[in-house]
Parts: sequence; C-alpha cells; structure tokens
Amino acid sequence: MKYFKFIPYLFVLTHLNTSTASSFDDFFKAIEFDQPQPIEYLLKRGFDANTPNEQGQIGLHIAINKGSNKVAKVLIEWPKTQLSQINPDGESALMFAAYINNLDLAKHLINRGADVNKTGWTPLHYAATNGHIAMARLLLEHHAYIDSPSPNGTTPLMMAAQYGTPLICKLLLEEGADPTIQNQKGLTAIDFAKLGEKKDSIAYLESFVHAWNSKK
Repeated sequence: MKYFKFIPYLFVLTHLNTSTASSFDDFFKAIEFDQPQPIEYLLKRGFDANTPNEQGQIGLHIAINKGSNKVAKVLIEWPKTQLSQINPDGESALMFAAYINNLDLAKHLINRGADVNKTGWTPLHYAATNGHIAMARLLLEHHAYIDSPSPNGTTPLMMAAQYGTPLICKLLLEEGADPTIQNQKGLTAIDFAKLGEKKDSIAYLESFVHAWNSKK
C-alpha cells in the first residue's frame, strides 16, 4: 500500500515538469513571433524572464536581435528582468540595441536603469563600430565613458576609425575622445584608420592629434 501513496506525488511532479517545459517553449516561440500577450501571461504566472535558451541567450537579447520590439518592451518593463545581464560573450541588451541602432529600445533600457558603462566592450564601442551618430550621442548624454578600453585596450574611437565613418570619428573627437591612446599592441586610432583605409577619418584624426599635442 505504501507505493500507492506516492502515485499522487509522481503525478504532480510529472505535471510540473511538463508544464515547465511547455512554458519554456512557449516563451521563446512568443519571442520569435513578437507576441507580447503570451509573454505577459507567462511572466505573471511566474516564468523567469531571465531564463536562457539552450545557447545561453536570454529572452530580452533574442527579442532585440530579432526585431521583436513589442516583446522586448514587455521584457524591459517587467520589474524582474535583469536589464544589464550579459550573455556568454559579455554582451548586454543595450549593446545589442546600440549595434543595430534601435534608439527606441536603447532609450527604454536606459530609462529603466540599464548600465551604459560596463567592463570590457561597451554599448559605445558597438555604436561607434557601425557609425551610429544618434546612438553615440544618446550614450554620451547618459555619461558613457568615451575612452572606455576593451579587454585589449581598444577604445570606441579606434573602432570608429577602422570600421565606422568619418562623422562618428568627428563626433567622438569633438566630445573629447583622446586620439593618442594606444591599445595593448601599441596602436592608436590613426593606426586603426589606416588598417581600415579610411582616408577621411585619417585626416580628421591627424588634425585632432596635432591640436591635442599643441595643448600639452
């Protein structure tokens, strides 16, 4: 008879496991198709917004990258979402928004308390790399550290010089970026611009370096 006593518990445990698996699948499917209502329902039922998928990516990161903006806004507004959580590659939600130039989501994230600055690669690095002027301005207005070094000492200006545009270089320089900083390989922003064969950026940088040195 004692074995029959465990049957109800086994039923409940099985039901819970099945329910959890179903919630997991439903959560990430709703993100895929940008369906905010199922997301709201699952969150209110207790599903953890910070649950990663099999690749270690959380829902908010996936929503931003896939352009599921309605779901992203629900997750940003949810008080238990960890807005500054990083993925296995050290990337945050604000970094993804900066990379794809989604100003609306970036503003929502910042207003809700997402970190503008972090150790290593930053949202400003990502904005500078793609030449996103308005995004860079937004981040700087919210006290992004303009000369933030990556793990190898690369600054946003260096990334702008090699991969961005002359205008993003000009913006960073005018906002006070130091063009004389060297990364761990001893390369300056001018060296990065030369690697990227960005003639106009080189011209901007050389003139600013001359002005920078004349102030010393």
